[in-house]
Amino acid sequence: MFGFLKRKVREIYSPADGQVVALESVDDEVFSQKLVGDGVALIPMSDVFTAPIEGTVTKIFSTNHAYSIKSPKDLEVMVHIGLETVALEGKGFERLVNEGDEVKAGDPIIRVDLAYIREHAKDIITPVIISEGSDVKSIEKRLSIVKTQDMIMEVN
Repeated sequence: MFGFLKRKVREIYSPADGQVVALESVDDEVFSQKLVGDGVALIPMSDVFTAPIEGTVTKIFSTNHAYSIKSPKDLEVMVHIGLETVALEGKGFERLVNEGDEVKAGDPIIRVDLAYIREHAKDIITPVIISEGSDVKSIEKRLSIVKTQDMIMEVN
């Protein structure tokens, strides 16, 4: 009878091919301690990172190592490609969209040179974070080997 009051489950998709692991396993306290939000981490195997949700690109860092997308429905997801990659000053990263662009889940956002990042950064592990300001009651995480656009989290 009151089904219209039930929250809609929102799906978050993998931004690249790879293996999804627990956020707590990331060797960076900001992420592993969930100081910027909860989520999962991806060990990427492909060189194009895509939108994990449909929405507006709200932020792409000047070094192109991280980006955020906000859905029309109060959910914001950040993808942070690698650890300590800001120190690369944009080398190995190519921006494919701009802040303010509307994207669908799966649209390419950043192209990377994974070999370069693997060699010059601390790690290629990529946290996929639901930002603190998002309206979230629970998160179901799927830790497995994935292809781009496989579901990695369900948010309620």
